Amino acid sequence: MLKVIEDLILLARERKKNPVEGSYTNKLLKDKNLAKEKVLEEVQELIEAIEQNSNKIHEAADVFYHLIMFLEANDVKIEDVIAELNKRKK
Repeated sequence: MLKVIEDLILLARERKKNPVEGSYTNKLLKDKNLAKEKVLEEVQELIEAIEQNSNKIHEAADVFYHLIMFLEANDVKIEDVIAELNKRKK
């Protein structure tokens, strides 16, 4: 199940090393402001979808994708985020 998330992270890292012209992923990785705007937009769309009980899964997937790209664009490693979450276990 989490392999899909891992694959997205690996895709982001690969695209940072080897950009693909015309790639939306590369556009997000290169333009940190766009990546930030998309995270904010997608979170709002998810909230609205949940409130309206429509399209929740699609919007949640958009949030995951854009958040991963935003983190990678800003050199925030998911491994560090996971380590922080592990420290918070009680």
